[in-house]
Amino acid sequence: MPDAVGQPLDRVDGRLKVTGQAVYTADWDIPGLTYAVLVTSTIATGRITSIDTLAASRVPGVLAILSHKNPIKLARDPMKPDASEHIDRALQLLQDDRVYYSNQPVALAVAETFEAATEAAGRIVVRYEAKKPAITLDAGLSKSYVPEKAGGAGDPGQSKRGDPEQALADAPVRMEEIYSTPFSTHSPMEPHATIAVWSGPDKLTLYDASQGIFGARKRVAGLLGLHPENVRVICPFVGGGFGSKGPTWSHTVLCAMAARHVNRPVKLVLRRPQMFGMVGCRSETRQTISMGAGNDGKLTALTNETLSHTSTFDEFTETATMPTRMLYSVPNNSTVQRLIRSDIGTPSFTRAPGEAPGTFALEVALDELAWKTGVDPLELRLKNYAERDENANLPWSTKSLRECYQKGAERFGWAKRAPKPRATREGNTLIGWGMATSLYPAKRSPASAVARMDVNGNVFVEAGSQDLGGGTYTIMTQIAADAVGVPVSRVKFKLGDTRYPETPVSGGSQTAATTGSAVYLAGAALREKLLKLAAESAPGEDPEPLHRFISRSGRQFVEATASAKPGDDAKQFSSYSFGAQFAEVHVDADLGQVRVVRMTGVFGPGKILNAKTARSQFIGGMVWGISLALYEHTTYDEALGRIVNNNLAEYHVPTNPDIGELDVSWVEEDDRHVSLIGAKGIGEIGITGSAAAVANAIFHATGKRIRDLPITPDKLL
Repeated sequence: MPDAVGQPLDRVDGRLKVTGQAVYTADWDIPGLTYAVLVTSTIATGRITSIDTLAASRVPGVLAILSHKNPIKLARDPMKPDASEHIDRALQLLQDDRVYYSNQPVALAVAETFEAATEAAGRIVVRYEAKKPAITLDAGLSKSYVPEKAGGAGDPGQSKRGDPEQALADAPVRMEEIYSTPFSTHSPMEPHATIAVWSGPDKLTLYDASQGIFGARKRVAGLLGLHPENVRVICPFVGGGFGSKGPTWSHTVLCAMAARHVNRPVKLVLRRPQMFGMVGCRSETRQTISMGAGNDGKLTALTNETLSHTSTFDEFTETATMPTRMLYSVPNNSTVQRLIRSDIGTPSFTRAPGEAPGTFALEVALDELAWKTGVDPLELRLKNYAERDENANLPWSTKSLRECYQKGAERFGWAKRAPKPRATREGNTLIGWGMATSLYPAKRSPASAVARMDVNGNVFVEAGSQDLGGGTYTIMTQIAADAVGVPVSRVKFKLGDTRYPETPVSGGSQTAATTGSAVYLAGAALREKLLKLAAESAPGEDPEPLHRFISRSGRQFVEATASAKPGDDAKQFSSYSFGAQFAEVHVDADLGQVRVVRMTGVFGPGKILNAKTARSQFIGGMVWGISLALYEHTTYDEALGRIVNNNLAEYHVPTNPDIGELDVSWVEEDDRHVSLIGAKGIGEIGITGSAAAVANAIFHATGKRIRDLPITPDKLL
């Protein structure tokens, strides 16, 4: 029987999705269901002076109107998240009259029908005492600070090796530029949604659109004074999340509070405009990068000081300096992450947090150094290739970046690139080529899984993970099939329920390595049990097929549970996925309109578990990079502190006609230092470096260096 892992198996959940049978959070049909609609603030900072709910309460079918005027008592202060849970956020749960950001929950209407709840919410009149908001980086610059810990991994807010100040002063070639990326907002197809169902006073079931069901269970239980085992969270399908559905946000807890208050199941689905501000974003960044180099382009000094936003009531760092710390070999290096408190909802994890804006700035700066020294951009990167992680002072677990450069350059045809900007033109179209490096850390956390085989030879595997659409159902089925030694058609993998063994949040590109390792161990343990049972039942007899010995022993099934966690290797090696991206753009010489006609991406992401879903993940990331480079920008009215393009019509993302040919491939790796199955993770690396490749290609086409994203036509005219 051939190995299932690595094969381009069709998605095992694909038919459910294309036929509409996949049940997403808002789809659950719960008896006695009622509906909640949020009212959110229209100011960015200040206080509520009055709330008039009389007209709303008279709408037929209304069951309750909740606000700080009738607060529901909580077991903990929602504005003080658990310090041990880096993913927790401070929440606004109608406990007082303070307003911290535009679109903050200020009231909730619950009714028998969605229409009644919507009408009631619209009749609630809220008056405010507003203050002037501080929204821009410049507004808080004088009070900026360096966080003690920056990001979920607990990295320090600053780093230094060597003497970068002196090295910069001594360098024959020096440059310093500022690179900026805008606010951006997660816009998954499925909006955030929750259904809360109470069974008595202390048992709660949540159907929640979540990337981390166990984190949701813990957070909700803590706030409502429940034992975590009495909270069940169910989420079999997630319609996209990109980091936004990792933390537990205010609406989830408010839904549970409302359901307890009316003693009925309650559904709460955020409207699209309500997803701008309340459930995270990618912070604006301003990165000042300084470089010192020899005339041959060899780096002698490299620094990055990044400014980004956090909220006035919580802390999150967009760790854009991380690539600068370790991607290239440079003896003198320093980075500083500075935060500015602004009157916004707390920023949060957005696909490749830190690395996406960080690689844009660093890789555009490298391109500028290449032009300044007259060295080919690819040659410059090879000249500064890091043979080990100089920031952590550790060897790489695996690194195939040289091979990615070589393979990508060959597939793209980089050797044919014209050396000077504006050298290639077809009529009124300027043609440019650019390239950049991709990277993303290979993360892993503890996880558990259970596998059982029944008397008919069917294998059932459970792990309480999440599938955001990346193919978790499918790759776990393949891993289990190989571990047990059965065809994939015999395996049924289940996830999305806290009654299954615990796994971490599906974020940081860690699910394959983390949950996959647990599934592999559970499947292998099950096979060992079955082989032992066969040996005991019929010594010397061929054990295959294994299931026939289950019925002989009088059982209905045989079960094995296993847990996996990072080993000592996690401390002995630095683990990253790497890649190389190449882009060709066409720019209208008169109008400044840009089209990415083709991109080539080659990656070294550890063992590929499914060739088809992996390719899809890489393509998705590259599309995100194009979007970061050319389209996305959450726009604030700086005077009012409100987001003005809070909808899918005005918040621009690329669609199929905007995307040219995407050529994706990879270098074979098998990194057993990261995971038992050799996988690193591929969900986020595709976005890193891709925006820079596009920006560098635009410079090559036009001769204009744009350091401020998105690169819109007005910046090229």
